[in-house]
Amino acid sequence: MNRAVFLDRDGTILEHVPYMTDPAQVRLMPGAADALGRLRAAGYLLVIVSNQSLVARGLGTHAQAEAVSRRMEELFAAEGVRFDAIKYCFDPPESNSPRRKPNPGMLLEAAAELDIDLARSAMIGDDPRDAEAGRAAGCVINVLISSRPIVNEIAVFSFPEAMTQILNS
Repeated sequence: MNRAVFLDRDGTILEHVPYMTDPAQVRLMPGAADALGRLRAAGYLLVIVSNQSLVARGLGTHAQAEAVSRRMEELFAAEGVRFDAIKYCFDPPESNSPRRKPNPGMLLEAAAELDIDLARSAMIGDDPRDAEAGRAAGCVINVLISSRPIVNEIAVFSFPEAMTQILNS
């Protein structure tokens, strides 16, 4: 079975832009491409799991969301990084969708599709809902990128620090 690092998108591997609809807004977080490359070299699959309610809220279209995702993939590919899966939940927060974090649906889907051992996997995000989804799915390590301490969570200031937490565990 495979090990994986599940990744939130906005504020984790991409600079946070609320309800991003323009591919020109896509910016990689400093150090993210190098850190992802090191995780890949250590044998981890890379899986994005991201809540994207912009479509349900009427703030963007599926075509715009897909264009942003393609641009993200292009920028990371130019740095030598590819993702094994990209999962988005377009449902609104009030839907209580099993796929919408903090629920573990997107992680469980990817685990089934890619033969992932969740007990040997990790979740990195920037919101407590990311860590909750990781725990609910059975991920052994859940790291949050935050500028402030977070109770009961491993909190770091940057994506490279999150990568170090995973590689040193």
